[in-house]
Amino acid sequence: MYKIKTLISVIIFLIPLINYGQYTDEINSNRPGETMSAFGVGKSVFQIESGIYGITENHSVLNYDANGLGIDMTLRWGLFMEKLELIADFQYQYEVFNPAVLYPDRSAFKQTILGAKYLIYDPFKNNEKNINLYSWKAKHSFKWRQLIPAVSVFAGANITLADNPYYFSAEAAISPKVILIAQNHLGDGSWVFITNIIADYIGTDYPSYGYGITLTKGFSRKWSGFIENQGYMSDFYSDAIVRGGAAFLIHNDLQVDASISSSLKDTPSILYGGIGFSWRYDANYKEVRMKVDTGDSEKKEKIKPAKTIKEQKK
Repeated sequence: MYKIKTLISVIIFLIPLINYGQYTDEINSNRPGETMSAFGVGKSVFQIESGIYGITENHSVLNYDANGLGIDMTLRWGLFMEKLELIADFQYQYEVFNPAVLYPDRSAFKQTILGAKYLIYDPFKNNEKNINLYSWKAKHSFKWRQLIPAVSVFAGANITLADNPYYFSAEAAISPKVILIAQNHLGDGSWVFITNIIADYIGTDYPSYGYGITLTKGFSRKWSGFIENQGYMSDFYSDAIVRGGAAFLIHNDLQVDASISSSLKDTPSILYGGIGFSWRYDANYKEVRMKVDTGDSEKKEKIKPAKTIKEQKK
């Protein structure tokens, strides 16, 4: 109970007094990658990101094979203000083992996380980009400002029920999870680089620490692709995962995707792939007014233009 009260206090402490726009003209989804982007969906915007996947495992030491199916779902809700996003993340998995005599089938919620993400720093704030229509080089040249990332923090809780075969204890538990998120926009904005530093199952017998790095490329308004690397380290389970995939924008509020992932170790070796979609409801969104620094001696109040999908993570 003390950990829950501490977590709630941290989230409330992060609530800011000033709003800045994060809404984009086109849906901003974390799928099909696993890393979390720095920007939220926007105030009063609700978004669902879900998919199904197949998984196969082979353990070289314990001599078993396993095949399974899973479904994952993330609910994102921009509540109270632009900088704050509430997140619920669920993953359910079912596996069949061979030999079944030694390893019984297992099925359970592999992951249940509730939390909130808060944007600490936005390099786009008070920075209006001046476009040179007469020089291709000036328009597409590298800007040192691109090395300054947007920074967010996620604070949440893992909720695990009793007798969960994917958890290291048979008892029900609630444990904190914290992620530091950095996001860079490179080149003409079609390249996005995201870094996650993760502390998970904090305060338990087996805390986990990890990272996730994702490079996304927007090939056109409709198509984007990504490559990703994740690493986990704990006394209970450690692994490294490589992942790749693509997403297609059906319309501004709907995206479909596909990806494939593989572990780099053989205890067990894991291969899984899946398809999914992301959909948002933004009928209640209202454009946020703010002051943008134009570089003149006096500041004029403007409507800050919504970032395009190339300026956010696809």
